[in-house]
Amino acid sequence: MDGGAPYNPRTVEEVFRDFKGRRAGLIKALTTDVEEFYQQCDPEKENLCLYGFPSEQWEVNLPAEEVPPELPEPALGINFARDGMQEKDWLSLVAVHSDVWLLSVAFYFGARFGFDKTDRKRLFNMINDLPTIFEVVTGTAKKQVKDKSSVSNHSSNKSKSNPKRSSEPQIKTTKAVQSKDEDEEGLDEEDEEEHGETLCGACGENYASDEFWICCDICEKWFHGKCVKITPARAEHIKQYKCPSCSNKRIRP
Repeated sequence: MDGGAPYNPRTVEEVFRDFKGRRAGLIKALTTDVEEFYQQCDPEKENLCLYGFPSEQWEVNLPAEEVPPELPEPALGINFARDGMQEKDWLSLVAVHSDVWLLSVAFYFGARFGFDKTDRKRLFNMINDLPTIFEVVTGTAKKQVKDKSSVSNHSSNKSKSNPKRSSEPQIKTTKAVQSKDEDEEGLDEEDEEEHGETLCGACGENYASDEFWICCDICEKWFHGKCVKITPARAEHIKQYKCPSCSNKRIRP
């Protein structure tokens, strides 16, 4: 389904890189590109599948015609359930099936290229260190982080009277703010500790103090600015930020 020559990762690292690329594409479909994904999953069409590619792209398409297929196939007919349940529940269902598909593809490569017990365990541990797509889509991963004492201050900061201010600590590396905070280097370390295990609601990656982040005032998920196409300058003029998923919920009944 990828188009072009088949890609066959042969080492644990290559399989994990393949897994992360496909995972990023699927998360993109179910978060930042959710409006386009929703429209493509027309219940009037034939059985459709959601594919994620190593290039971090996604595609909704018919299943492979060859039997058996070259790779394990994703869940079939995801479009049929779209209008029969609430959108968030449908997206969660697709996310669960996407997690299952990712694991099946990864361990298909492992079986095909003779991974032994140690290799399989190492691959699983690398995969298990990442939040599942379901956890990213439903915000479960974020809630798990909130429960940890190391980020208790992070949670309280977001409940202050001006929620927009909660995104300001993530802009500390811009030159304008750096010059203002030269004598407050200790704050950067404290910020890193408080936010270090926060996960981006779009790509699922961890917080880093050298990147701009913004929090959705509706679902309270955090996002890399680059993942939701918001710059620090633009954020200054946003009174209430809504992530792509929350914005799209207002469009559809």
